[in-house]
Amino acid sequence: MAGIGLKLNQIYGKNTLITNIVGMGYSTVVTIAPMLVVMAVLVIIQQLLDFSDLSYAQKDLFSCTVLYIFIFGMLTVSPFNSVISRYLSDVIYDENYGNILPCYYMGMFLHVAAACLLGIPFCLWEYFVGNVEICYVFAGYCGYFLLVLAFYSMSYLSVLKDYGKISYFFFLGMVLSLLLSLIFVEWMHWEVTTAMLVALDIGLLLIAALEFSVIRSYFKVNSGHYREVLRYFRKYWQLMVTNFLYVLGMCVHNFVFWTTDLRTVVANTFVFSFPYDMATCIAMFTNLSASIIFISRVEMHFHERYKAYSEAVIGGRGMDIELAKKRMFRQLSRELMNLSRVQFMISLILYFLFMFLLPRFGFGGLTIRIYPCLAAGYFIMYLMYAEILFLYYFNDLTGSLLTSIVFMLSTWISAILATHFSDIWYGMGITIGAFLGWTTAYIRLRWIENHFDEHVFCQGNLLKHKHEECPPWKVFDRYEQNTEEKKEG
Repeated sequence: MAGIGLKLNQIYGKNTLITNIVGMGYSTVVTIAPMLVVMAVLVIIQQLLDFSDLSYAQKDLFSCTVLYIFIFGMLTVSPFNSVISRYLSDVIYDENYGNILPCYYMGMFLHVAAACLLGIPFCLWEYFVGNVEICYVFAGYCGYFLLVLAFYSMSYLSVLKDYGKISYFFFLGMVLSLLLSLIFVEWMHWEVTTAMLVALDIGLLLIAALEFSVIRSYFKVNSGHYREVLRYFRKYWQLMVTNFLYVLGMCVHNFVFWTTDLRTVVANTFVFSFPYDMATCIAMFTNLSASIIFISRVEMHFHERYKAYSEAVIGGRGMDIELAKKRMFRQLSRELMNLSRVQFMISLILYFLFMFLLPRFGFGGLTIRIYPCLAAGYFIMYLMYAEILFLYYFNDLTGSLLTSIVFMLSTWISAILATHFSDIWYGMGITIGAFLGWTTAYIRLRWIENHFDEHVFCQGNLLKHKHEECPPWKVFDRYEQNTEEKKEG
């Protein structure tokens, strides 16, 4: 994350109103701009092609296809990207740049295998059971597959601090999708939903190709060390499980309500719950600025404290190490409190704004009754994720794994219980799950603070671990040695 902090320090350093606005804009660009661009272009395409005039079956089929592409695309890449980011950071630190391409190709193979395992059986069911046209099924699978590749390559550009290029590539890809959708419908007279889906596929293909070209332009040497990458997955399996369970916890309460009376089934294949899913989407946007605030604050302040402590450990005195540790944890507490305060004010303003505006745009009734509890849940969830990232800073993989397990399981169980309450409590699942996950991470951070010296200085090994035959336990015979000394005397 250090690359963002340097830029933000330059922007915020002038301490003026304009630079503060520019700083927030830059933070937005490097974090959530790609997702916002995709959503904005889809809305524009629907308006230009009179999407609302289509039949309910066509609209629901397209909406479900895009929804599933993004949800299961995130779930597919979530187990691998965290370990790959860790491997890339270590390789760049050691300046072994020849190992980056083997990591890229091995990671791509794993993502492709995971995408096939999830996507192909679903598409076969969609075609044979749902009776959806084969061209539309194939276009949906291509969109899912290409989004997985685009998300995967994004992790490399993020490690390389090329955040601007990520947003630029998504902008180019979505503009191409907009133009092609108009050409397919107006000039080639394609069916609207098929044209939109194929245009989206081509835009995602352009994004993935541009990301691949940038990675290949940076790294031209291939060391061929593919097994090293696999060893990292075995060594840091906790990172894989943590990230996957966190993303699954974000979605599992939706999956629960897909089994209730609120669900809608499309083509005997897709299942969704429009009021609950829409309330979830609005709740996420209500609290999405937390990620921007966290990156801005941590990059500008906490990272410097962490760096100062690391330098003190390398060459400082005992009192310097202790002082740097106290300052670092004070800064950590301050950042969590500031994030909570600022995000609470932003979420509160957006909450009242959405409660006022949404009924005017047709999103009232059940959606607006579910929304408040979900908004509270996602507010706590983003605070919990900030604590998980702090646990990553301290290399506490056990604590982060425990947090994600508690979060996912408690969200799942609480969502099942919430289905038996009135609709205003339907969002109780994510709220309780996020609170329990936040509590677990907070207790773990406090434990690390109290045992930080042991955590830092007692984790290594004096002798290198080897896999070989154990040497004999007998080193020498004391009595035989004394007998030989007497004979010589």
